[in-house]
Amino acid sequence: MLKHVFIEGFCVVVAGTLFAALANAVSPRGLNLGRDYFHLAASGPGKANQPAPSPSPAPPPTYANAAFAALAETLRASGLRLVDRAEARRLFLDPRKAQDLVVFIDARPEDQFLEGHIPGAFDFDNYHQEKALGTVVPACQAAWEIVVYCHGGDCEESKFAALTLRDYLTGPSRTNLMIYAGGITEWVAAGEPVETGARNSGQMAATPPPAKTGP
Repeated sequence: MLKHVFIEGFCVVVAGTLFAALANAVSPRGLNLGRDYFHLAASGPGKANQPAPSPSPAPPPTYANAAFAALAETLRASGLRLVDRAEARRLFLDPRKAQDLVVFIDARPEDQFLEGHIPGAFDFDNYHQEKALGTVVPACQAAWEIVVYCHGGDCEESKFAALTLRDYLTGPSRTNLMIYAGGITEWVAAGEPVETGARNSGQMAATPPPAKTGP
């Protein structure tokens, strides 16, 4: 009797297994019995058989740009705009410069101005501004673009000169003041033209004058 019960139970298990296998085979959602589902569960969805992502390349260094940006932000807080040599050169070659609609202002001491300056620049000695105010202010008031420079780098004479001029100017000219960051040092090093003597003397420096700092 007991043996008969075991035989019937075994038959039921075999029949159920065969039926389940047949149903899994014909079902579109059937399980792939050869697939390692435990490995997939450990890897997480969508991660199986995928290569590890390669590390992103490090961005190129931007120290010069960051320094320029920091200086530009400092000047912007004072209401001034910073320009690099490319922009200064573009303005220097602008046809409007011949009509004094683009003017350059040299804020260094007068003796250094006479030794060499950007051609056509106005002499506006930051330490003796009163001597040139009567000439420089009207020229800036009539100009569309105004570029003030000194030695460049950490020289602040151009900033002080520009702030002084801004107090005397009205209208659009007051907002068109720019600081050439590289100053005469960068201008000379780049081989740009240099005029000696007074403004518009026409005397061009054969050998660029050495850069100086301080009054």
